[in-house]
Amino acid sequence: MSKTHFGYQSVDEAEKAGKVAEVFHSVASKYDVMNDLMSFGLHRVWKKITIARANVRPGQKVLDIAGGTGDLAAAFAKAADWGRNPDAQVWLSDINASMLGVGRDRLLDRGMALPCVQFDAEKIPFPNNHFDVVTVAFGLRNMTHKEVALGEMRRVIKPGGRVLVLEFSKPDAFLQPVYDTYSFKVLPWLGEKIAQDSESYRYLAESIRMHPDAQTLKEMMLGVGFDEVETHRMTGGIVALHIGIKY
Repeated sequence: MSKTHFGYQSVDEAEKAGKVAEVFHSVASKYDVMNDLMSFGLHRVWKKITIARANVRPGQKVLDIAGGTGDLAAAFAKAADWGRNPDAQVWLSDINASMLGVGRDRLLDRGMALPCVQFDAEKIPFPNNHFDVVTVAFGLRNMTHKEVALGEMRRVIKPGGRVLVLEFSKPDAFLQPVYDTYSFKVLPWLGEKIAQDSESYRYLAESIRMHPDAQTLKEMMLGVGFDEVETHRMTGGIVALHIGIKY
């Protein structure tokens, strides 16, 4: 059986999804706290930039993959004029039932009964050329076969559509020592104190290190058929926003 990485561990490919699921079942209720810890709260700024670059317009169809607590989906629903424009569609999705439940409940608390669907991004259950915009924020690095998932995202966008991938990346060299100390010393300690779960936070730090850097991810996206890929490194390269365009 083929091997893949789960953080720094080598595991059978068939095991990875289950192990990742355990992590996110564990951290679902603390997801926003987790992101605040991992990014000093900057994830909110990075997401706002992603929302702005998505440039969703009234009546468009949007799919948010690995949608977490639904903050991107809520912003897209407003931009698409969901609930008033009959053409607008905004879907929240996640492979993890716990995460999807948290996102659904938070959207309902905002008065948004958006459709929610649980699926593996390597097998997106929508037809070809359906969406104007597909987004995945801090979810790609947890997928076993990233090229397959990216190819699926490309498949379901219309010609002229965009896939936006916001993900942790490789920081500039001068930031690396501080970043490593924080990731492997401070973050697991905070995870234990705040969420009583240091191991999940250690995995999340390791998963970032195993994720492709910005240039490699751009090449991966071009390799699965995107006609153009814009790369925007932010905060010294700690994160990168990739925008894949299909002609």
